[in-house]
Amino acid sequence: MEQLNFFSENIKFEYHNETYLNKWIVYVVEQENYIIKNLNFIFTNDDYLLEINKKYLKHNYYTDVITFDYVEENNVSGDIFISIDRIKENAKMYNVDFIDELNRIIIHGVLHLLGYKDKLEIEKLEMTQKENFYLKSANSGL
Repeated sequence: MEQLNFFSENIKFEYHNETYLNKWIVYVVEQENYIIKNLNFIFTNDDYLLEINKKYLKHNYYTDVITFDYVEENNVSGDIFISIDRIKENAKMYNVDFIDELNRIIIHGVLHLLGYKDKLEIEKLEMTQKENFYLKSANSGL
């Protein structure tokens, strides 16, 4: 039984259509032959995510997403922290809609839990292709 949870920490934020977001995330995970066990999305601000970045990853810079992976075999579990401040900045910088950028980062975090990496250029390319593919499915109503 899948369990998806959405929280906000240090900010007031709610996703505009949580029901659809749930369906989309389940769809993506199932397309990759995984099932959701327990997946938490925590929407927060730059300062909160910076502290997580420093404490757990020893990085002293802002980021848009940090994913903690608790996946076992094909059961997806994890915590995905997302900075709404970074999403707003990225949306402006890339001249895209806020929700489109948020969806990209949400699915980016999910893809990390499904085994996709983005350290090397070839990995980044594959990750971006997967993001684009699944964003199309989200925009087309699945």
